[in-house]
Amino acid sequence: MTNTKINFCGVEFKNPIVTASGTFGFGMEYNEFVSIEEYGGFGAKGLTRVPREGNKPPRIAETPSGILNSVGLQNPGVEHFAKHIMPILAEYDTNVINKGWFNPISLSVLLILVIVSAVLYVSKIINIPIFILLLLLSGLVTSAIRIADQWERAVVLRMGKYNGLKGPGPFMIIPVIDSVSTYIDQRVRVSAFKAEQTLTKDTVPVNVDAVVYWTVWDVEKAALEVQEYQKAIEHITQTGLRDTIGKHELSDLLQERDKIAEDLQQVLDRNTNPWGITCQTVGIKDIAIPQDLAEAMSKEAQAERERRARVILGTAETEIAEKFEQASKKYTDNPVALHLRGMNMLFEGLKEKGSMVIVPSSALDTMNLGAMGGLVSLAKNNETPK
Repeated sequence: MTNTKINFCGVEFKNPIVTASGTFGFGMEYNEFVSIEEYGGFGAKGLTRVPREGNKPPRIAETPSGILNSVGLQNPGVEHFAKHIMPILAEYDTNVINKGWFNPISLSVLLILVIVSAVLYVSKIINIPIFILLLLLSGLVTSAIRIADQWERAVVLRMGKYNGLKGPGPFMIIPVIDSVSTYIDQRVRVSAFKAEQTLTKDTVPVNVDAVVYWTVWDVEKAALEVQEYQKAIEHITQTGLRDTIGKHELSDLLQERDKIAEDLQQVLDRNTNPWGITCQTVGIKDIAIPQDLAEAMSKEAQAERERRARVILGTAETEIAEKFEQASKKYTDNPVALHLRGMNMLFEGLKEKGSMVIVPSSALDTMNLGAMGGLVSLAKNNETPK
């Protein structure tokens, strides 16, 4: 495979193709058409200190020679870019041209040196060759000034060999001889991954979505032991998830998510530790099963619920029958209790408004229902509001 890497002003690019600033947005807009990781780098859209809405329409004019535009540097501002856009771009394996030697310190030094050189030339203290030489030296000096953010470490190579780590904060390198291979983020990062149509141990195809929280704990190993460690994380997580799914049955996946996620985390951590990376936590977000199987499982669960309901109802009826049997024995030995119970049931039934109770004529004498009816009428009259 042809090596297309180049080193420009101490910054290493994996190939010499770099998009121009202002023509490629923030890169993410074009990911649908071509991955920005295919490029050696891309120039981020121009930014201003505060957000700008740009010029009012019309912004574009067509001429016989082409199209002219005057957008007016529409952009979300530096603060929004740093908080919301740059963390996303940092996940891609490419150079974003808003870092490197172009930083506030190096820019300030460059402007000062250029102004001093221009003043010396205008004052005729130096001639044109020396002026050009001073400009070149100014570029070399400013290219030596670098800045790494608080959460970053810069991997410095000297003549192609590992020389050490720099940062956080400003640091110096030797122009031309030294180069910053990459800036490695040591914050906890989140990567989503999934396995589609993967067979479980009982040959059921499932789609599983998961997420892993990982961090680089040894920057030197991450830079030297594995090529493109972010891509390696993506591949190892997908492979580990597929292997884990294949070792478990569907019921285990659905009922023991936490245990399976813990097992997967241990597998990933064991594989990534030699790279200086640790996988702290793995979470199973979703497990999707085929629709027909989901319907069959739903029917099975419904049938199981109905079976349990019938068992509970049967148990209750058995207990009621046992209570009735016990009561019948009591009433057989005690006719007076049976008589009182019958009178109580009739009384409760007659109390309901509009109710009608039909009893055998023989009960009129044995249960004294005439007196019972009078008592009920009296009770209803007392309840009627005046």
